[in-house]
Amino acid sequence: MPLPIMQFGTSRFLQAHVDLFVGEALSRGDAVGKIVVVQTTNSPESSRRVEALNTRQSYPVMIRGLDRGRPIERRVDVESIGRALQAQSDWAEIERLFIEDVRYVVSNTGDRGYLLNPDDRFEYEVPRSFPAKIAKLLHRRWERTGTGVTFLPCELTSRNGDALRDIVIEIAQHWGLETAFVTWLRSECMWVNSLVDRIVSEALHPIGAVAEPYALWAVQDQPGLQFPCKHPDIKVVADLRPYEWLKLYILNLGHTFLADRWLKQRRPGGETVREALQDPELLSDLLTVYEQEVLPVFVGIGMGNEATAYKDTVLDRFANPFLDHRLSDIASNHDEKKQRRIGGLLQLASDNNLTLPTPQLMECLKSCPQRV
Repeated sequence: MPLPIMQFGTSRFLQAHVDLFVGEALSRGDAVGKIVVVQTTNSPESSRRVEALNTRQSYPVMIRGLDRGRPIERRVDVESIGRALQAQSDWAEIERLFIEDVRYVVSNTGDRGYLLNPDDRFEYEVPRSFPAKIAKLLHRRWERTGTGVTFLPCELTSRNGDALRDIVIEIAQHWGLETAFVTWLRSECMWVNSLVDRIVSEALHPIGAVAEPYALWAVQDQPGLQFPCKHPDIKVVADLRPYEWLKLYILNLGHTFLADRWLKQRRPGGETVREALQDPELLSDLLTVYEQEVLPVFVGIGMGNEATAYKDTVLDRFANPFLDHRLSDIASNHDEKKQRRIGGLLQLASDNNLTLPTPQLMECLKSCPQRV
């Protein structure tokens, strides 16, 4: 059976989001086919997931949470994975499938997934960084078939499709590859900007995940775009920026605000978002930040109604009684997240000539003590 979708990454997020979407679409006849998963790291945990994906016909995703205050709990058995391969040991087969079968590439390679390895060379059979692997595979495909590929990256990078394209072109030029190949990358491959939004709080072992009911895969439309599946939580839109702003400056900013308090107040090590908001004072502070410092920015740019509705959804998600979303996980790369989420909101306000008081957000931007 052809495998038209190649996925780089084995994360619990991909299992409960993209893979689940494709699985549900396949059951209705609304997907192009199954997925071949590629493990790009050498971690033992990822290797166990690859082994499980190859030996099991399906894996469970537990959907647990609140929908307008009503508890939801259901199990989805995901059957969208056709094969799972490891980059280091299965490169020849990955290359064959990429040339012969693949029409779409999905990725979620983490915060540092687009970083380059200065030691990567075109001569290496298996390049080390993810973008270099893509460049190598695309060059082989260009040589053999000349047919383009559609990229649907899910990394939490603004304009992630454009960013991945530019990095792959940079690699091709650095390696001294043909000008015609670089032209083909620009003209024949489609690099789609997208945004994903779902909290996947827990991995099941050896494979599977626990996720909230809310899910969104927003995709920026472009001429000729054909998506690999149809799903009610996929939105093809003209402009991604409103979706990015809502997620980054309400959901993600709320997480970072809570993580900042967790760090500065040295709150319990295993505290979750839900547990933190059972503290009346902390809940009051978060609501004040939303009402007095965040929503006024959205009102100022003409998105007040959308932001209020999304904020209400986010508070439901934070109160999810089934998900244990630990603040210690959210606090990783905290300073970088603060600049992107809080600093980004303040910059959006400045860009729109909005002068608004933001005392709690400014306090949050101050440095935090390290937790051991």
